[in-house]
Amino acid sequence: MTALWKQDPRPVPTHPFERGAHHDVVIVGAGLTGLSTGVMLARDGFDVAVIDAGDIASGASGSNTGKVSLLQGSTLSTIRAHHPASLVHAYVEANRAGQEWILAFADAAGVPRTTHTAYSYAQSAAGVETVDAEHDAAREAGLPTRIVTADEVAGLPFPVARAVALDDQTALDPEDLTRALAAAFVAAGGTLHTGARVMGMSVLPRPEVRTSLGEMTAGQVVLATGIPIVDRGLTFAKVTGSRSYCVSFDTPGPVPEGLYLSVDGPTRSVRPVAEHGSRLIVGGNGHPVGRADSERRLVEDLVAWTHQYFPGAEPTHRWSAQDYTSHNRVPFVGVLPRGLGRVRFATGYAKWGLTNAPWAALRLAAEIRGQAREELPQWMAQIGTRLTMPGDLGRGIVENAKVAGAAARGWVGAERTSVPVPRPAEGEGVVAERRGRPVGISTVGGVTRAVSAVCSHLGGVVAWNDAERTWDCPLHASRFAPDGTRLEGPARTDLPCLAQRSDV
Repeated sequence: MTALWKQDPRPVPTHPFERGAHHDVVIVGAGLTGLSTGVMLARDGFDVAVIDAGDIASGASGSNTGKVSLLQGSTLSTIRAHHPASLVHAYVEANRAGQEWILAFADAAGVPRTTHTAYSYAQSAAGVETVDAEHDAAREAGLPTRIVTADEVAGLPFPVARAVALDDQTALDPEDLTRALAAAFVAAGGTLHTGARVMGMSVLPRPEVRTSLGEMTAGQVVLATGIPIVDRGLTFAKVTGSRSYCVSFDTPGPVPEGLYLSVDGPTRSVRPVAEHGSRLIVGGNGHPVGRADSERRLVEDLVAWTHQYFPGAEPTHRWSAQDYTSHNRVPFVGVLPRGLGRVRFATGYAKWGLTNAPWAALRLAAEIRGQAREELPQWMAQIGTRLTMPGDLGRGIVENAKVAGAAARGWVGAERTSVPVPRPAEGEGVVAERRGRPVGISTVGGVTRAVSAVCSHLGGVVAWNDAERTWDCPLHASRFAPDGTRLEGPARTDLPCLAQRSDV
């Protein structure tokens, strides 16, 4: 599954890794957050290195739908349901600052973008109340939204019972954007390393980052890895990792000009596109990582939905993305607990990284510069001092109960099947038990492999993802390749490969 945006990536020069090098700031993660922070600091004269285990924007930054919007489904009304209006206002102002920064950068760098009206819509009468609540929360927070009735959008090919609309929002190619950020970072004097996987970190006597290519030291470290891979504050227990899917289509007929996102389920995201021979992107069907009965069926459902409402549409690309949502929908940005003030992080964008990532970068850069509190915009202080409300605690308790349930089910399920098992068909995987331990057996590319099915993070039993052919942990969203290589998530080490032959 390869994203539409990744067909012809813009080359960006990287630097040879220098073992033992010291930098003012080392940023782990070459996505939107890491590169935006790097550009800001490098332009201010800091000696900054950005490192990534993979390529530029290899995670969610290069695999989203490319919407740069302040209208974000039902996000504002969800926050407002348990928090004061001042926090919702601060969240909007933060995203507005992020949007303004990223669009100004895109225009200066020559990244093409288009302007559209964004719609959060109800697919049926059951979602109308949510649409009205989102409109109320948005207006209260200072966004000029308006209500759109079903009669006003009667020409749409898919059902819309009611919508809240916000004009002058943007769509672009996120791969073009991140590549431009990387080029700007290098041009400003930054050091860029790809293929350098972080294996560990210490903060005394000064921060040291240990990678697969060697170690480097820094005055400050920023963890911009989706979720902190070195986590001293139990962040993994305060967010939920989820995956969602996208399919691009070539369509014979007209496509809607707006940016649409449903507020009721199953989630449907619709936007026009003019890149790489496609005309329409349909996304949705999000779910907690490792907890879907069949990821492949979720992708097929998006295709079937599109065929129903856009006859003759032909899929061109299919892909997915993973992001993390905090229990109160407001991202965590700032100093990592027990990092002695030398380590910072950002996570919990809830699939709206194109506006949340740049404001997170604005705040991280301001803190690293040592700017006085009175110099900072009010939204930075408001978000940084938010209170945990009873509703947030309740959602956290429920989610962690689900994690505990998934952990138990994984071990029990493995015990029901014992090795040896029939060789899985191509693209399939199964978890079985061998000598009291879960083993994951899969066949991909004609090769059958057996790996330890126990996640290297906190011991959850991984599940087979039949759409992406990966092992996914249902506890805290770590993911691994068929041979056990870590792909993403809080885990830092691979799943041990136990066998690679045709008769495991």
